[in-house]
Amino acid sequence: MYVIMGGTGHVGSATAAALLARGEQVAIVTHDANRAGARLVEGAEIVEANVNEVASLRAAFRRGRRAFLLNPNADTSADTDAVERRTVANILSALDGSGLEKVVAASTGGAQPGDRIGDLNVLWELEEGLRRQPIPAAINRGAYYMSNWDGQLDAVRKTGTLQTMYPADLLIPMVAPLDLGEIAAQRLVSTLDDIGIRYVGGPRRYSSADVAKAFSQALGAPVGVDVIPRDEWKEAFQGLGFSEAAADSYARMTAVSLDGGFDMPDDALRGATTLEAYIRDLLSKAEH
Repeated sequence: MYVIMGGTGHVGSATAAALLARGEQVAIVTHDANRAGARLVEGAEIVEANVNEVASLRAAFRRGRRAFLLNPNADTSADTDAVERRTVANILSALDGSGLEKVVAASTGGAQPGDRIGDLNVLWELEEGLRRQPIPAAINRGAYYMSNWDGQLDAVRKTGTLQTMYPADLLIPMVAPLDLGEIAAQRLVSTLDDIGIRYVGGPRRYSSADVAKAFSQALGAPVGVDVIPRDEWKEAFQGLGFSEAAADSYARMTAVSLDGGFDMPDDALRGATTLEAYIRDLLSKAEH
């Protein structure tokens, strides 16, 4: 049995589906099966557990022999760094006594020590915690999720403009959640010596201008790019409903990623989904 955290989200559900397609048994961890509803992957068992309750999460892990670990995103109206650091600590605590023989964890390109730089330091703490415990751990550092652009679909339709915090022509590594799930599944079923950090990207790098072009092609209408100046990033996040603390962390994370040139070596594992295919699929799902 493979136990999947985040099984109702983009990457977790893709991981579960990839395992089920291989004929494996899968248990999806969710804090409320009734609310998860249609988002659950058909064929998977459901295990209710709360990431804020170590005992319940440990009990969920004990249902399987291998597990996919994904630290859940905190509500952006809260202090996301504080909440997500606590859940990382809970996940690591739940591994103790779980009986698991191997874990695969979702991390991010650019993960590094730091203070209040969002996923970069939070997931670095997850990586470090996994290195210090005895269960063999494979870590997938993913590129910028193509799904991060999903929330702009309605605005792009209405205004014909894509907003970005990156220079319009800057090429950055991007990857589809489907491909992250497939590669996570591959490492879950691989041998116990398949451990450590691997980077996961898409077929190539894309710019914000490429994203706008993909939306334009899918919608059959022109789409421009509006670059938000750096000194307006925090305000822009707050305009989306982020708390001041969360807006500050996300703005700092964006700056570190941009200034660091992103982190995706040439030998990264590569998914096959192109940005254009991803945007076409996003539009198709929105229309049905």
